[in-house]
Amino acid sequence: MEHSIGVIGLGVMGSALARNAARNGAFTVVYNRTTSKVDEFMESCGKEGTIVGRKSYEEFVAELPTPRAIVIMVEAGSAVDAVMTDLLPLLQKRDILIDGGNSHYRDTQRREKECAEHGVRYLGMGVSGGEKGALEGPSMMLGGDAAAYKEIEPLLQKMAADDGVNGKCVAYLGTGGVGHFVKMAHNGIEYALMQIIAEGYDYLKILGKFTNVQLAETFEAWNGTEEMKGFLIEITGTIFRKKDDSGKSDLIDFIADRAKTKGTGRWTVEAALSYGVPAPTIAAGLQARILSGGELHARLQGKLPEHLDTSEPVAPPLKTRSYMRSACELSMILAYLQGFELLRVASIEEKWNLNLSEVARIWRGGCIIRSAMLAKFQEMFASRDPWTSAGWQVLKSRFEGERQFDWRHIVDLATSRGVPAPAITSALAYYDALRKERLPQNLTQAQRDFFGAHLYERMDKKGEFHTEW
Repeated sequence: MEHSIGVIGLGVMGSALARNAARNGAFTVVYNRTTSKVDEFMESCGKEGTIVGRKSYEEFVAELPTPRAIVIMVEAGSAVDAVMTDLLPLLQKRDILIDGGNSHYRDTQRREKECAEHGVRYLGMGVSGGEKGALEGPSMMLGGDAAAYKEIEPLLQKMAADDGVNGKCVAYLGTGGVGHFVKMAHNGIEYALMQIIAEGYDYLKILGKFTNVQLAETFEAWNGTEEMKGFLIEITGTIFRKKDDSGKSDLIDFIADRAKTKGTGRWTVEAALSYGVPAPTIAAGLQARILSGGELHARLQGKLPEHLDTSEPVAPPLKTRSYMRSACELSMILAYLQGFELLRVASIEEKWNLNLSEVARIWRGGCIIRSAMLAKFQEMFASRDPWTSAGWQVLKSRFEGERQFDWRHIVDLATSRGVPAPAITSALAYYDALRKERLPQNLTQAQRDFFGAHLYERMDKKGEFHTEW
C-alpha cells in the first residue's frame, strides 16, 4: 500500500487516530499493552480499512514495512518512556517514532536524543480535536526530525482537518520539542477560553436570570457572527439544550461544579513564568479549575460574609446579552494574544524560528480552540510587522467604542454583585496595563532599592542608581 503506520495505545485518541489512518488508505497495525483491547478494537473497527492487530512488540514491529512509522498514543510521562525502552531495541535505523500524546516538550527533547543514539528518528506531535477530531480530522502540530516529517507528511495531510483556506491543519513547526510546546500553549488558551465562557454563563444566569433555553439561544446567536464563531461557543449552545436520562431536566443543572485539570494547563502557566511572559487570563482559567475542586472552597462556600452593592440595576436581557458578548469577545482576543506571545518569546529563546502565522492557520480547523478570530491572527503574524498589519488593525478595532464600555460594565457589575469573573477581569487588567503609558512599577523599584539595594533606572539619565533612603 502507499502508506503504512503503527499505533501503540488504543485509548480514545489512539483508537480514533488509527481508524482515521485506515480510512485514509494506510496499512495500519495496532498494539495495546492490555491485549483484550486489541481484540475489542479489531472486532468493532477492524473492517474500516486494512488493519492488523498484534499482541507483542515483536509481532507489531515485524508487521510494518521499513522504514517504519509508529505513533505512540499512551499517557504522557513514564508510560512513554516504558514503551520506548521496550520498542527501541526492536527498531532499525531510519525508523520513525512519533509521540502523539500530551508530553512535556522537555521530555520530547530528551527522547529525541535517546532515539538518535539508536539511529531512530523522533517526532513530537501535538494532536487536538478530541475523539471526534482525531477520527474525522484533527489539528496536528509536529516538531523534531524534518526529514522524517517529510516522509509521513502525505498521510498526515490526508488525516488532518481542512483549514478553510484550501490547506490542511498539519504542519512541521521546527526542531526539538516545539510541536508539543505549541500543543501545550493551545491547551493553555483553551483553559482561558473555557473559563471566559463559563463566567459569561454564570453572569447571564445569576444576574440576567437567563433560562437554559435563553442561554442556548444566546450562544447559538454568538456562533452565528463573524467575530465570535468558534467550536467552544458552538458546543456551549448545544450543552444547554441537552436533557438528562429522564428527558425532563436539563443535564447542565446536575453536573457538579468541580473541574479537573491536566498537565498542559499547569505547564503553560509554568512556561509563561519561566520565559517571563505575562499570561494572566490563561492562569485565571487554570486557577479557577483548581479552586473549584479545592478543600478551601468546600470548607468556606456559603459561610463567608456577603455585602453586595445592588444600587445599579441589571440591564434588560437583550442589553445584558450584548454587554456580555463584548466582554467575552475582547477577553478571548487577549487570551489568544497571551498564548501567541508565549510562543513568540519561547521560540526566540529556544531558537525554534516558529512561524506564528502557520500556527494560527493549523488551529483554524480540527482543534478545540478553532474560531473565526484565528484568521485575523494568521493575517497579523504573516506580516513583516504584525503591529501594523491589517489583521491586527481589525483585532484592535474591536476594543473601540461601545464594546470596551460594555466590557468594563460587566466587570464593574460582576464585582459589585459578587459574581466571580477572574478571567474576564484579568483580561481587562491586562489590556489596561498594556495600553497605559506609565505603570506604577517605578514605586516597586524604589521599594526594592530601599530594602535590598537592588538599584533602579531613571528616565532622565542613563545607568543604574542606588539611593540611601
